[in-house]
Amino acid sequence: QVQLVESGGGLVQAGDSLRLSCATSGRTISNFVMAWFRQGLGKEREFVAGNTWSSAVSLYADSVKGRFTISRDNGKNMVYLQMKNLKPEDTAVYYCASDRQALRRTVVSTANEYIHWGQGTQVTVSS
Repeated sequence: QVQLVESGGGLVQAGDSLRLSCATSGRTISNFVMAWFRQGLGKEREFVAGNTWSSAVSLYADSVKGRFTISRDNGKNMVYLQMKNLKPEDTAVYYCASDRQALRRTVVSTANEYIHWGQGTQVTVSS
């Protein structure tokens, strides 16, 4: 059984930083694209960032480019999202997700291409 568990969310002020972590079990992430999505209250789930199994390719949403960095430690089966200069509009539940296709060479931003999801971690940014 594949499980993804996010952690690291919290309440911060605008301009602060947070680092989210995603621990995966039941599947080795070294074969899969991993991504972060987020869903704000009353909004649709949106792609935030993802990288390929070798970390050769990373993709970011325009809204977070230059502020967020995705990384992974394949040996520990961990994925991270470093978030800097947080803004109130970054407030959302953040989800870690694992690609349904192995060894994809590009990062897809469509949620239905991801088969395993964590339960989410809340990030709240106050102004």
